[in-house]
Amino acid sequence: MNDIKSLSHSKYRCKYHIVFAPKYRRQEIYGKIKKDIGQILRKLCEQKGVEIIEANACKEHIHMLVSIPPNLSIAQFVGYLKGKSSLMIFDRHANLKYKYGNRHFWCRGYYVDTVGRNEKVIGEYIKNQLQEDIASDQISLKEYIDPFTGSKNTKA
Repeated sequence: MNDIKSLSHSKYRCKYHIVFAPKYRRQEIYGKIKKDIGQILRKLCEQKGVEIIEANACKEHIHMLVSIPPNLSIAQFVGYLKGKSSLMIFDRHANLKYKYGNRHFWCRGYYVDTVGRNEKVIGEYIKNQLQEDIASDQISLKEYIDPFTGSKNTKA
């Protein structure tokens, strides 16, 4: 009960798990741009009074666990977050306009889910998502046995 917040005439606990990705799932979120995106998203959340409980920037998507006040709809917040962050990313990294054009950094859709009582599970999932992505990248998809003939591929 200690995570219940209040406004002047209401008490609330509105937590959401949000996932959104760059346009065409391009793997742009790494290195210096990852740090800048983190700073931009924190600043925009702070301006709207949204608390970031847990967040992780993977190389092709963003996971956020946030607490949003009830005077802000989730659609309104995500639209604000993606729209303003896109403009700020292009201001800081002008070279991206050649890849993305028209200042469209994020894809149109997003995933959102209410947290309810699963806050700890979702928080752990977001923390461990980066390690899962790294592990899946290290798995080799190369087939050493030809699935059609059954013979071993001697070429490496």
